[in-house]
Amino acid sequence: MSTNLRAGVAGAGVFGGYHANKYAEAAGADLAAIYDVDLTRAQEGASKHGAVGTDDFDEFLRLIDVVTIATPASTHGALAEKALTAGKHVLVEKPISLDLDVADRLIALSQEKGCVLQVGHQERYVADAFGLFDRGAPVEIRSRRLNKFSGRAMDVSVVFDLMIHDLDLLALLADTDTAEITHLDVRAEHGDLADYVDVALLTSSGIRAQLTASRLEENPNRDLGLVFGEGEIVLDFLKRETTNTTSTPLPVDFGSDDKPRALADPLAHGTETFLEAVRTGSEPTVGGRAGRRALSLALMIENAAMAALKDQ
Repeated sequence: MSTNLRAGVAGAGVFGGYHANKYAEAAGADLAAIYDVDLTRAQEGASKHGAVGTDDFDEFLRLIDVVTIATPASTHGALAEKALTAGKHVLVEKPISLDLDVADRLIALSQEKGCVLQVGHQERYVADAFGLFDRGAPVEIRSRRLNKFSGRAMDVSVVFDLMIHDLDLLALLADTDTAEITHLDVRAEHGDLADYVDVALLTSSGIRAQLTASRLEENPNRDLGLVFGEGEIVLDFLKRETTNTTSTPLPVDFGSDDKPRALADPLAHGTETFLEAVRTGSEPTVGGRAGRRALSLALMIENAAMAALKDQ
């Protein structure tokens, strides 16, 4: 394309603001509009970039070519469907939706309309930068994503808010969208939805996974461990440290001066890959089908967690 793409962000919250900044900085795109149900917030966010702020989604769609949907997770599916129906290219934050049938409609619509559909699983780029997908399947995956309570994303459980990132990695590493739950511990302290989930999974290929996600912690922790036959790799995202007891060195380190864009700024990298897919007509790195696989695993855990909470 010879002219810049007109970019829009749906959602003027904190994360929507991050996305707006990335479009404002990206080559080949101009931030044209910001949508939010709160008109004042939409206009305040837009004014920082000389864009239009609106609370009318139809008007918003007329102003843009590409859109990032960074609204509450429970609205992702409906807004993405409207945008794709209007022929807009869509980067939808995780999860792709909260319903597999909706996810399937989004995938079908993107194909029918010839539009790019990308899902915002930014952790995928970080794992790829560390070469984790080039080593073959691990025998065990361990992940802890333990946050303080913030009051955000309370329209969904911690499974869709936080664990969904690690489920995307599991789906790719194990090449599956199903697993057997062998252990489950659940707590809800701020409503009816799970705020803490600790789950053990066994995939059909024999990979064991232990995933813990929480928004109740006093002491945050975020790490990822992969166990291979010859050793273990651990990435500590808060301490910015790596441990590697395998015989193959990691290609980068958190402190590397020449670390790739995918590690230095995964959100910007995701925006850039999205815009490149739109310009070239290529498949995005994390497309709709990848988002659906993570959603399938998330729904399995969510249903079990809801059942467990009812029994408590």
